[in-house]
Amino acid sequence: MNMDVNQRRRRGSSQKDSWRKVLLLAYQSLGVVYGDLSISPLYVFKSTFAEDIHHSESNEEIFGVLSFVFWTLTLLPLFKYVFIVLRADDNGEGGTFALYSLICRHAKVGLLPNRQVADEAVSTYKLEHPPEARSSSKVKKLLEKHRALHTALLVLVLLGTCMVIGDGLLTPAISVFTAVSGLESLMSPKHHEYAVIPITCLILVCLFALQHYGTHRVGFIFAPIVLVWLLCISSLGLYNIFHWNPRVYEALSPYYMYKFLKKTRISGWMSLGGVLLCITGSEAMFADLGHFSYVAIQIAFTFLVYPTLILAYMGQAAYLSKHHKNSAEISFYLSVPESVKWPILLVAILASVVGSQAIISGTFSIINQSQSLSCFPRVKVIHTSDKIHGQIYIPEINWILMILCVAVTIGFRDTKHLGNASGLAVMTVMLVTTCLMSLVIVLCWHKPPLVALCFLLFFGSIESLYFSASLVKFAEGAWLPILLALFLMTIMFVWHYATIKKYEFDLHNKVSLEWLLALGPGLGISRVPGIGLVFTDLTSGIPANFSRFVTNLPAFHRVLVFVCVKSVPVPYVPPAERYLIGRVGPPGHRSYRCIIRYGYRDVHQDIDSFESELIAKLADFIRYDCSRKCETDSPLADNESRSNESSSESRLAVIGTVVFPNAATYDETEESLQPASVSIGFPTIESMGDVIEVEPVGVGKRRVRFAVDDDESESEVQLVGMERQLHQELEDLWAARQAGTAFILGHSHVRAKQGSSILKRLAINFGYNFLRRNCRGPDVALRVPPVSLLEVGMVYVV
Repeated sequence: MNMDVNQRRRRGSSQKDSWRKVLLLAYQSLGVVYGDLSISPLYVFKSTFAEDIHHSESNEEIFGVLSFVFWTLTLLPLFKYVFIVLRADDNGEGGTFALYSLICRHAKVGLLPNRQVADEAVSTYKLEHPPEARSSSKVKKLLEKHRALHTALLVLVLLGTCMVIGDGLLTPAISVFTAVSGLESLMSPKHHEYAVIPITCLILVCLFALQHYGTHRVGFIFAPIVLVWLLCISSLGLYNIFHWNPRVYEALSPYYMYKFLKKTRISGWMSLGGVLLCITGSEAMFADLGHFSYVAIQIAFTFLVYPTLILAYMGQAAYLSKHHKNSAEISFYLSVPESVKWPILLVAILASVVGSQAIISGTFSIINQSQSLSCFPRVKVIHTSDKIHGQIYIPEINWILMILCVAVTIGFRDTKHLGNASGLAVMTVMLVTTCLMSLVIVLCWHKPPLVALCFLLFFGSIESLYFSASLVKFAEGAWLPILLALFLMTIMFVWHYATIKKYEFDLHNKVSLEWLLALGPGLGISRVPGIGLVFTDLTSGIPANFSRFVTNLPAFHRVLVFVCVKSVPVPYVPPAERYLIGRVGPPGHRSYRCIIRYGYRDVHQDIDSFESELIAKLADFIRYDCSRKCETDSPLADNESRSNESSSESRLAVIGTVVFPNAATYDETEESLQPASVSIGFPTIESMGDVIEVEPVGVGKRRVRFAVDDDESESEVQLVGMERQLHQELEDLWAARQAGTAFILGHSHVRAKQGSSILKRLAINFGYNFLRRNCRGPDVALRVPPVSLLEVGMVYVV
């Protein structure tokens, strides 16, 4: 009886701790996720009534707009995102690339060049059971069959990415400008005309100048600021409702939307471009899912953010319904009592800075993801926090955003144009999410296509209504995100296209392994002390840049490692599953292949830790390979046959953390991890004969026992010989490390082949080569020290 009571108490305490953790995450999400969404009451009514419609004595316009705001907030952020889209997470991660990653894993529609079937063995590469419905398999077959659909899907993802970057430019401008514009009601017209723009630009410059410190240094005050702001606007809303018009709740009826459109007609439809600003920042709930949890974000929005925003909009509408004299200049600050205007203005400016910070950080994150998937030129990525994963700073992007943000603020100078530009960017991202989500419903959730079609038609029609209302404002500010998206998409698509063409060139011009094994003193080739790391995009075969290197400099290192750093369509690759290592040729050749896999949110190592870990993993692989031979009781006489097996690059192994306690070791490299792997077959895309060794999830320690029978002296000799061979190979690795490491990278110049179209020649000869010359090189991206760098010039004719 006492045991049952104790178990109940323990269960109750654990549940309390879990709920406490969820509530803490919900509180922290206020500053990161909801900063942008919470400041929308500053400019929604002002943008809506900017020019298209006017506030009349009948109040039909203000009540119609309130009804639109209420149902837009209810249907899109609450129903679509909180209850549906947030469930489509990729190992806890959200955003445009998370949806694209899910689709690529469930259907072969990805355009990443060096994909391997072995990547599917990564534990984060979650696949549900294949669908049984014929209709869903037809959708999958249709997508996989037509390569044009693969390209269209990538273009759709890039469009959403470009609009997120555009939002990162426009949101700080409109948020800070609208918050500072509250000075208009506190200063004389002569003074505020010369104060609002300079103060806004000063705040924006300071905001971008502080980015290199990272959000973690000031992030602890973000949540309290947004919480205080939400409490302020909800309190103001309640005050205005009870003081001016308690019957404003009647405007929540959809009937007022019908009355509004019936009276205002086309001008009312065009004014919806201002209404949609009430949902700016909703995409952040999904994009920042990885930093929190589904339940935390759901609780924060449903029980705090959503009701406070509704109260704020109702309060503004209640005030405006009784004040028609200032209908030409509708502003949030008109509904604020004089006694609290200065405190509200200060909190509003702080909240706008928090909201801007969240979208700027999101812009850095999505550019980093684009870069990892070969969709963006290489830029310098600085990780601003050792403890908090994913907080990054990109200097080039930061200063470009700052200059453009200040220029947009000075150029537009009003909420109307800024709102039109921001609204189009926000709604485009939402439409992209809806399209991708409909594919996830069919391909990943295995629902009938009819369900996905209903989702697409219902939410797509609402978003298309707002999108069309924004698009007609092309000449009044909406041109900016379109122009920016076209420019960014051109850059991203040219870079991705040229990267794929370079990979295809490498694939068709790779050198056979027999050529490498034939290199020796007889051909005037010498092996020099040290480790040579040859970087390539190929996962098998010898790259052409290495053959060019040996042709011009007839020598290469004693230990040769062909390194392929590749991206896998998952957010994270566990460190224990990151390294795939195998031999290239027989053991005596001392050549290896190492494939290093990263997810699109993974942090790439700096070169010092990378070099140390790579050599440690090589030592682990050598021990593992020896223990595998001992386990299979392979005689030394079969070395020649094993050399033939090795010469075909037949085995790669995932080096993890399972211990081989009885395997012979070498003292100098003992600080490295012990090897791990269990082998199962996985053919690669390029060579169906390859066998990939992977470590299944949940494998415990695997012990290898060297058993020697007294009667079998031959086996004892074999064992001693293998241990001697292991000792010698580890000794050679250690000596090569002491001699130094050279990083051999290709310095490429890409040229379109003769007979190519004008568009291709422009994209390759001018576009890609201009980007390559003016962006970070692979040596900078890999942080290779110049003293250890060897660059091999290569001309790619694609």
